[in-house]
Amino acid sequence: MSSHDDHAVPSAPLRRILAAAHFAAQHHSAQKRKGLAAEPYINHLIEVAELVAASGDPVDTNLVMAAFLHDTVEDTGVTRDELERLFGDDVAGLVMEVTDDKTLPQQKRKALQVQGAPKKSPRAQTLKLADKISNLRSILSSPPPDWSTQRKQEYFKWAHDVIAGLATPNPRLKEEFDRTYARLGELQGK
Repeated sequence: MSSHDDHAVPSAPLRRILAAAHFAAQHHSAQKRKGLAAEPYINHLIEVAELVAASGDPVDTNLVMAAFLHDTVEDTGVTRDELERLFGDDVAGLVMEVTDDKTLPQQKRKALQVQGAPKKSPRAQTLKLADKISNLRSILSSPPPDWSTQRKQEYFKWAHDVIAGLATPNPRLKEEFDRTYARLGELQGK
């Protein structure tokens, strides 16, 4: 038996993760990131899922699934009931825990993220951290063309405020967030 076989992922969890990835790809297929490169939105979801998968051992299958699905309710019209029916209550609950209410104005949603951060479950905090890391990386590598340096800096500050409020942040992801946040100075002139 090769060393590769020693680390094989059981097929049932892998199939479940791939089903969530496929569902997310279908529902976000027309979306692009806001950045200059206008990357397919699925790239963000893959990055968040990769960060979540690398954040702990053993891998939390449902949390990786929620990482792929975390924006479906907020951005595509998918319902909690649909997620629960297809992926189970745990995955649907994780997605809902990080879903903003899009009926509220943006500033109110941002304030609620800061206020709600300490109340998130540890698993939802991991998901929130991975999402913010991905968003900061995107602003560094491919910022929205209409964002001023000040707006990018304000996003970094707000993301920092959200993450600072987490009661039990995942240590691996918190370190990565801090490293990414420390690159704030790179936004000058971008």
